[in-house]
Amino acid sequence: MSARTDLAVEMIDENAKALPKGIRRKLRKSSACSITEIDVTTELAGLRIGKPRGKYITIETDRLSAMPSDFEEQAMNIADEITALIGEGKTSGLIVGLGNSDITPDALGPMVISQIIATRHLRDTLPSDHEFTSLNPVSAIAPGVLGQTGIETAEIINALCDSIKPQYIIVIDALACSDISRLGSTIQITDTGISPGSGVQNRRKELSETTLNIPVIAVGVPTVVDMHTIAENITGSPPDKHLPNMMVTPRDIDSLIERAARLLAYSINKAVQPSLSFADIAALC
Repeated sequence: MSARTDLAVEMIDENAKALPKGIRRKLRKSSACSITEIDVTTELAGLRIGKPRGKYITIETDRLSAMPSDFEEQAMNIADEITALIGEGKTSGLIVGLGNSDITPDALGPMVISQIIATRHLRDTLPSDHEFTSLNPVSAIAPGVLGQTGIETAEIINALCDSIKPQYIIVIDALACSDISRLGSTIQITDTGISPGSGVQNRRKELSETTLNIPVIAVGVPTVVDMHTIAENITGSPPDKHLPNMMVTPRDIDSLIERAARLLAYSINKAVQPSLSFADIAALC
């Protein structure tokens, strides 16, 4: 099966007795979620599964469209994974929300950005003894899509990096998956960056450490699966390629995007501003 998916975990046979050479997998569990860490250690191994070399953290939870009772623990688990990928000593960050805010399944990135606590400007606008001037300098942007702006996202981010010189970038985007059970219940975090639109075969210029020369962490939630993939999963054989295809999204996509965005925003805010409590974040978002 040729899966159309952004999830590294779906490119590896979970029932295989041995993983391909150059790929390691670790399973972890907290009371709030299950975590699978896939480490692709060589370029050849990456070619075998169609993913760049790097770390892929898959966090599986209950439906993200529901409001969980363990929201803070889930957010803390996600924040810890993001913090580990940012690395030590990096304080200045740029948060980028990819996607089209006018199309609900693609609106995750912009909705997260609307809840990010932007702080880069505070040191220049507040008295030096103000409590907010101790926060890490963080910028946030939702650059829209090529069809709205006429500008490649990579060109916008490159220009911003030249101007504000962040030490790392976090990119948020809606993803595609091949297993319908992961739709709206999975979060992928990776240090390999992202090619916007790749899951729906609309690949744009890559955002990664290779192209931007600083660490790029991609965070996403699968919000769509294509109909041909669903049919192949059910029947075991590929559908006629001449049949029309379409992207399928959950019926509760509105609440899924809203609540997943809130969870990711809290997690990212906590990761980039570790001195803030969740009560502080709730007050500032």
